[in-house]
Amino acid sequence: MRRFAFLFLILAFCLIQSVFAQQNGAAAINSRGYLLGPGDKISTKVLGEPNFDFDAAVDENGNIEIPYADKPISAMCKSERELRADVAKVYSKYLVSPQVSLRITERNSRPPVSMGGEIRQPALIELKRETRLLELIYFSGGVSPDAGSMVQIFRSNPPMCGDKNEIEQYNAEKEANKGEVPSRMYSLTDVKQGNDEANPIIYPGDIVIVQKANPVYIIGQVASPQGVLIKDGPLSLTEALAKVGGVSPEAKTKEIIIKRLKPNSMERDTITVNYELIAKNQQKDIMLEPYDIIQVDKTKKSVAQTILDIAIGSGRTVISGLSGSVSQRVLY
Repeated sequence: MRRFAFLFLILAFCLIQSVFAQQNGAAAINSRGYLLGPGDKISTKVLGEPNFDFDAAVDENGNIEIPYADKPISAMCKSERELRADVAKVYSKYLVSPQVSLRITERNSRPPVSMGGEIRQPALIELKRETRLLELIYFSGGVSPDAGSMVQIFRSNPPMCGDKNEIEQYNAEKEANKGEVPSRMYSLTDVKQGNDEANPIIYPGDIVIVQKANPVYIIGQVASPQGVLIKDGPLSLTEALAKVGGVSPEAKTKEIIIKRLKPNSMERDTITVNYELIAKNQQKDIMLEPYDIIQVDKTKKSVAQTILDIAIGSGRTVISGLSGSVSQRVLY
C-alpha cells in the first residue's frame, strides 16, 4: 500500500512539473513582445563605440543592413532582445564583449485591424499582442441591435509571424480563389461562447465585418405588419408570426403564402403553408429565408355566414331604431 502511494506521489509530481513547463513555455512565447517586420525601424548603439552605432529599416525581405557586416542579417519576426543578440554576435568579431542596446523606433509593419459592419464603435485597431476575435468585438463596444448571426473575416495578407500551417493554408486558399482575398464566416453565437474554432486569432490587416441581420416581411392579417430581422440563428414561421403579435381572427391560416426569392434572381417562388396544421404539431414548421414575404390573407366568408352577418346587422339596426323612437314607460 505504501509503495502504491509513493508511486502515485511521483506520478502526480511529474504531472505538475509538466503542466508548469507548458505554462512557462506559453508564457515565454507571449513574452516575446513585438516582432519585427518590413517597414519597421530600429536604432542601435554600442557602448563606447560610436562608430558602430546605426539606424536601420527592415527591408521587404525582412533584413537589415548593419555597419561592417559582410551581409544583411534577418530581423523578420524577431523581438528587440533577439535582434540585439544577433547584432552583438556580429560585432563580437570586431569588438570584445560589445555592449549593444537596440530599440524599435517606428512600428510600420502591421496595418491596423478594421472593425466594421454592425459594430457599435467601428474603428481601426492597432494590435500590440496576440488578440482573438471575441476580445476585439467587445473592445469595439459589442455588436449593434441590427447585427445578424454571422461574422466575416477578410485576410488581405498572410499572417505575419503566424504559424507555418496557417501561412500555408492562407496561400492555398488564395490560390484556390484565383488570387482573391480569402475570407471566412463565423457564427456570432459560437464566437460569444469563446470556442477556439469560432474565436480565431486576428492578425494585423484583417478586416472584420459583423453582418447585418437579414429581414423577412410579414403583411396582411396580423396584429402588426412589419419587417422582422433574422437574428441569432434560423427563424421559423411560428416565431416570426409571434414577433408581430400573431394572426388576426379573420386570417386565412390554412393558406399562408410565402413568396421566396429564387437563387440569383429577383423573381419569387410561391409557397403555400397550412399554418393550422403547424399550430397543431401535425406538420413541420417552415424555416424562413432572408427577404421572404409572408402574406396572411383574409378568409372568405361562406354564403351562410354572410346571411347570418346581414341578419345580425339588420336586427341590431331595428333594435337601435326602436330604442331611439319609442317612449319609455314604467309599469308599477
